[in-house]
Amino acid sequence: MSYQMNELLELMVDENASDLHIHVGQPPCFRINGTITPADGPALTPKDTEELVDAIASEHHIQKIKTVGGADFGFAFRDRARFRVNAFKAKGSFEIVLRQIPNDILTLGQVGLPDKMKDLLMRPRGLFLVTGPTGSGKSTTLASMIDWINTHREDHVITIEDPIEYYHTHKKCIITQREVGIDVSSFAEAIRSGLRQDPDVILVGEMRDLETIETAITAAETGHLVFATLHTTGSARTVDRIVDVFPSGAKDQIRTQLASSIICVLSQVLCKKIGGGRVAAFEIMITTNAIAQLIRENKTYRITSDIQTGARFGMITLDDHLRSLYNQGIIDANEAIVKSQFPNEMREKLMA
Repeated sequence: MSYQMNELLELMVDENASDLHIHVGQPPCFRINGTITPADGPALTPKDTEELVDAIASEHHIQKIKTVGGADFGFAFRDRARFRVNAFKAKGSFEIVLRQIPNDILTLGQVGLPDKMKDLLMRPRGLFLVTGPTGSGKSTTLASMIDWINTHREDHVITIEDPIEYYHTHKKCIITQREVGIDVSSFAEAIRSGLRQDPDVILVGEMRDLETIETAITAAETGHLVFATLHTTGSARTVDRIVDVFPSGAKDQIRTQLASSIICVLSQVLCKKIGGGRVAAFEIMITTNAIAQLIRENKTYRITSDIQTGARFGMITLDDHLRSLYNQGIIDANEAIVKSQFPNEMREKLMA
């Protein structure tokens, strides 16, 4: 029995699997509701995995896998879904992981975000950070925000991604989507050139190096609304992570810049729901004068307590949101503890 990529993609969409794993020595595996589930059938051979890569990768990407060891790209599967792909070499063989990107962009309400977010999305300038581990739904949240802006503002929006995930059509906004490696050489170069393209809103797919972070902060300071992602959890850790990238002599300066430019840090994790499916839990930090002062003075360890007392501004800590989901019967105690920032405290509160 040989596996056909089209059949695997059909199954992936039908089962609403978030990911498809193609690895030598086991059958294709689907991640459904957060759990890895193998397909019925024989283990894949190196020849099988190479044929499955050939079915979706361009010659350019295949050469990149052979020379660099891996390639990222996106592609559309008919009109059913889009996929983000990482194809790579492992033990000398080709392997792939595909992430499904649904065609339909969720609304802010469907993502689970409060109406307070809409006020922030109308801001003319500033840095809006969406953070969380890989696979936590950051791209989905950002797509819903860009779609809301596209529906309610009359602006020029530039997205810079690697690869492009959600496709946006022009509504009230002009939307320019650029893919790193295809349309432009790097995130930093795309931001620099983007600033000459009369943008109002810029989405930076990932702030992965000093140059990109510096350029994104400058864009936010010079009158643009900039969205960016980081692989961090929690507002305090996010600020610390950005500052840590800079050399010691520049840290005070960057703290001052962040204090004046960050408007919100939205941290999220995906949780398994009781009975199947997944739900996002959020930490929302909205920068107040007090929080800006804490960032300037390198007292980020006190940010969490400001978030706890900032409900009237629309703030909530991740652990409070997890507890709320638990109290509503949406997630179980173990999931709340595992996804918590302070697991021991969470365990004590849930078991009290």
